[in-house]
Amino acid sequence: MSRATSDEGRTTNQDLYALLNEANAAFQQGNAASDPAVARQSYDKAVLLYEKIIREGGVQNAGLYYNLANARLLTDDLGRAILNYRRAERLDSSDLNIKKNLAFARSRRIDRVETGTQERVLETLFFWHYDLSLRTKLFLACLAFASACIAATVMIWRGRGTAGMTIVLLSGVLAVCLLVSILVENHTQSTMRFGVITAAEIVARQGDGPNYPPSFKDPLHAGTEFELIEKRPGWCHIRLSDGTEGWIPEDTAEQV
Repeated sequence: MSRATSDEGRTTNQDLYALLNEANAAFQQGNAASDPAVARQSYDKAVLLYEKIIREGGVQNAGLYYNLANARLLTDDLGRAILNYRRAERLDSSDLNIKKNLAFARSRRIDRVETGTQERVLETLFFWHYDLSLRTKLFLACLAFASACIAATVMIWRGRGTAGMTIVLLSGVLAVCLLVSILVENHTQSTMRFGVITAAEIVARQGDGPNYPPSFKDPLHAGTEFELIEKRPGWCHIRLSDGTEGWIPEDTAEQV
């Protein structure tokens, strides 16, 4: 949380906790309301408060983005719901609730963009790379390395044995695989940019202007995810998960 600097007009820790409690209370009121209009009003209030905590307090954690995504989903803002589930997943990729709700939100999208065959194969073979968080992989890598060191030390004192060699080799391979996974994920996060369409509907173009012909037969809709290739004034060059590309207005999407 941000430091308490009331003299400079910043939000204090106490203010942030109060906002969080108010946001959670508004969300619960929405869940308890039998009138859809009252529920919508409560969820809208929760959204504003969660976003105020992020914006004014500089708070970024998986739980906060998860709560914001849930509130967005319940206000039928599918694009920003998926956007904030993705932000939560980026901070904690091992949280099952985040994964479950993200999958549910994705199932409600209008656009059905297939993942490339190569990516599907990689996600199946190296599921642990995609499913485990950086923190978990780092912990397991340290554990595997420690196991290899202990087994090697025992072998030095007691002589080589099949069991000791097996432990050293398996632990060493596991540590190396996890380390490579950590490096790859860090590289991906630092070099690749991803985003989500937040506008209800948008026509992707073949260039950075409204006069270019459409890139696809049908418009793109809220919740469609993409990799950001390039930005030009007012426009974003994007690549979808099936490898197709197009240009969309910058104000129709947000980066993860």
